[in-house]
Amino acid sequence: MPATLRCPACGTTYADRWRCTCGHPLDFADRPLPDRPAPAFTDLDARDGLWTFDEFLPVEKRATLGEGWTPLVDAPDWHCAFKLEYVSPTGSFKDRGAATTVSRALEVGAERVVEDSSGNAGTAIATYAARAGLDAEIFTPADAKPAKLRAIERAGATLRRVEGSREDVTAAAIDAVGKDEGWYASHAWNPAFFVGTATFAFEVAAQRDWEVPDAVVLPLGHGTLFLGAYRGFRALREAGWTRKVPRLLGAQATGYDPIASSETNDENDLADGIHIREPVRADEIHEAIETTDGDAIAIDAVATDREHDRLGRAGFNVEPTCAVATAALTEYRDRGVLDDEDDVVVPLTGTGLKN
Repeated sequence: MPATLRCPACGTTYADRWRCTCGHPLDFADRPLPDRPAPAFTDLDARDGLWTFDEFLPVEKRATLGEGWTPLVDAPDWHCAFKLEYVSPTGSFKDRGAATTVSRALEVGAERVVEDSSGNAGTAIATYAARAGLDAEIFTPADAKPAKLRAIERAGATLRRVEGSREDVTAAAIDAVGKDEGWYASHAWNPAFFVGTATFAFEVAAQRDWEVPDAVVLPLGHGTLFLGAYRGFRALREAGWTRKVPRLLGAQATGYDPIASSETNDENDLADGIHIREPVRADEIHEAIETTDGDAIAIDAVATDREHDRLGRAGFNVEPTCAVATAALTEYRDRGVLDDEDDVVVPLTGTGLKN
């Protein structure tokens, strides 16, 4: 039986629903934790992908393309380690959430899924829906990257290009869901998506023999990976597999920085993957920052472009949104938030092949 959902704000429970009647995002009522010590890395079977950590997951494996276990590599020029999320099946970390969300859709008997996205999440949901034999309808900004739109269409999904802001795209998708046109597989609203992105934290810890870093610097839009990391590292600590939760340091794009609140009129149009002005789970993002002694800063287009070129010259073929995180790493050090000696991991979240 599919796991029950609960509203953290009012306590109402549901068998399945995309949003509470009070308007708050839902989460799973129960979070499973393993009742055993952390296994040796050699005892983990990476052939199961992110489902290696099914003891933590309230969703059964029903849709998979072998996602997970992305490389964790040294990046000496940045004095950190990069986790190469961009080598995932569709080229972004969103595959983690797509696998668990589409699996949840199958659990509850959905036949058609609806998603709104600037590109990567839409590509991931469309692809995993195709893998699962589900119809998909993907709403995107009209000016989304053509390569991402082609990937959505190649997966057989119905593509809906929406003129206007990113918020207009979401409104169009929600309208379709309200007309009973499909099950809302939203990477911002659906709690199953965060189940998948939490596995990022599980892998980082496992790849480091259960020693978590001092800090993780991540791109921050809706907070899909930011909150997934927060939930994952918390679960590891609660299970007794690790000793602490790292500081979570967000990187937003100027002009789209409601968490950092830079109060600048400049718009960083390069980092289109995090062009979010109204994060659905803003309260939880603030909680994660406060609880982990974290922070959020905004990065402009000049710094993003410069850092994107630097990453490419170092052999990392990534999209510009990734460069926001590595530029923020430098900024955090310049501000004294991080020391050169701090042990830091930065996820490179999306491939440059779809730009």
